[in-house]
Amino acid sequence: MLGASHAAVLAMHIPDNFISPSTSALFWAVMIPVWALCLRSVIRHSTAENMAYLGAGAAFSFLIMMFNVPTPGGTTVHGVGGALIALLLGPQYATVAISVALLLQALLFGDGGLLTLGANCFNMAFVLPFCAYGIFMLLRKVLRAKWKDRVAEFVSAYVGIVLAAFCVAIELGVQPLLFRTPDGQVLYFPFTFNVTIPAMVIPHLVAAGVVEGLVAVMVIEFVRRTSPEMIAWEASSANTAESASSQQSGSSRGGSGSSGVLDGSNALDSSGSASGPKVREYAWIALGVAAILSPVGLLAAGDAWGEWGAEGFAQATGLHYVPHYIAHGFSWNAMLPDYSMRGLPSAVGYILCAIIGVAVLIIVFRLLALAVDGREPEIVAVSSSASVSASTISSAAAHAESASDPNHNSSRSGT
Repeated sequence: MLGASHAAVLAMHIPDNFISPSTSALFWAVMIPVWALCLRSVIRHSTAENMAYLGAGAAFSFLIMMFNVPTPGGTTVHGVGGALIALLLGPQYATVAISVALLLQALLFGDGGLLTLGANCFNMAFVLPFCAYGIFMLLRKVLRAKWKDRVAEFVSAYVGIVLAAFCVAIELGVQPLLFRTPDGQVLYFPFTFNVTIPAMVIPHLVAAGVVEGLVAVMVIEFVRRTSPEMIAWEASSANTAESASSQQSGSSRGGSGSSGVLDGSNALDSSGSASGPKVREYAWIALGVAAILSPVGLLAAGDAWGEWGAEGFAQATGLHYVPHYIAHGFSWNAMLPDYSMRGLPSAVGYILCAIIGVAVLIIVFRLLALAVDGREPEIVAVSSSASVSASTISSAAAHAESASDPNHNSSRSGT
């Protein structure tokens, strides 16, 4: 087991070979339909203009994961931004944004595994935002205090990232129970739940949860003061009230009373706000500042447990051997490993990697915006056709009713 000097925090990004291929395949099987549903909702219910907000969310998540926060014991943790994106835009948007950011981190910077991408996305891009959003909506109904929204934002973000960390602990802790050689040596991650749960959960309770909660509260408060209609749950509440009012007055409106989960009824549907461009400008400025300040994350002493390779495994864990597949398993040579550039000072390389990451994410979501652009004319045409068809059917029904009524003395003109 881990000695006192090795009781380090487990990495939220699970590297390749730390869990078995069958475990990885299970999470890919879970996430593929989740990605499909979320991406379909995002493309269907967004406009090309405000896809920029989603790109900013992905870039923010990418950057906040570069800011390492020191914890007791000389290790580090980081926020994810999943709760913030979920509460601002909707959890399905958070799933798409964080998944793309995690894919970029694994491919370009070697942060997290490629085979384990499904598991990492399950923890950070699914469990975190959806749990945070659900907890927030529940707390808003239960709490009665004046600051209930702020309290709910902090608590939901705090609990969301702790739950994600707990999932990582379970996924890693089950490996030595299931996968061993005939002589008893573990093949993948070597420590069970009595190590993984406290090693993951405690640092996230102490540090990462606080960071996630404070970031969510501060950013949402800024958006609330400048452009409140952009907040998903406030837009959903307004839609629900409008739907109830319409029903009382005899008009029928479909789908506007939902909570904004997977049906697309969220803040991004409101693209006509004059304050939207101002918020978008502030968002890009904030991202630029965060990229420049990203080397602050290098000041935190220590590493997250699991951020080292096979060559440092035995020394870091205190084991007398390296598990077989960690030593000889799948290996991906990232172009810019550990957010560094050969021949450049670490701080300069870190900033350049942050800028490259943000630029790539902007391009990716620009391509998604083009997909939305291609979708919009089709929807307009279908809507117009449906409107004309409905008008024609209504007119035909009116003529039929008039012709079949013997007491009807007046004739209607065709529509």
